[in-house]
Amino acid sequence: MAAARCQSVALAITGASGAPYGLRLLECLLGQGVEVHLMLSRPGQLVIGMETDVKLPARPAQMRRFLAEHYGAAEGQLHLYDREQWTAPVASGSAAPDAMVICPCTTATLSAVATGASRSLIERAADVVLKERRRLIMVVRETPLSEIHLENMLRLARMGAVMMPANPGFYHRPTGIDGLVDFMVARVLDHLGLEQDLVARWGEDVPDDD
Repeated sequence: MAAARCQSVALAITGASGAPYGLRLLECLLGQGVEVHLMLSRPGQLVIGMETDVKLPARPAQMRRFLAEHYGAAEGQLHLYDREQWTAPVASGSAAPDAMVICPCTTATLSAVATGASRSLIERAADVVLKERRRLIMVVRETPLSEIHLENMLRLARMGAVMMPANPGFYHRPTGIDGLVDFMVARVLDHLGLEQDLVARWGEDVPDDD
């Protein structure tokens, strides 16, 4: 059964390598008219500067305006919260979004969510999504995975979270980094119930036998 279409999504970008995944997902969500509640960890901001050409302003208000203009967000469509902005709607079950995606997700964030630490807004928002039985997708970026990582992933999977390690496929014959990024973003969009034409589905571009 196809996933119901999400109208509001909390998106967290943490400090794991893979910032292009998070920014591309942000672009696609805004392009489909989804209301996005964005959270950037400080290491996440640093990695964006290292791995992409996006130069984020330092202050949250300026950062939100920059990203809204950069990705063509409609008025009021993109919200951005500071690390300890506990009054943010995503911190309460009464205003929980339809889903949350942590992309990319550090193993430290994975561990904190698995144990219910809730030391930052990102961790608290994930805790809220789990307790309210909403969708939580974690694009974990680490290799190799230790027994600790695997146990945390199993624990969260049993709670209903979707573990989606950043493992792009190659059957669509990517010709560059963008194709690898789009593969992972397409899988996330599928699990959010959103349409995507970034990557052809398996078998779609294979001609039928005569």
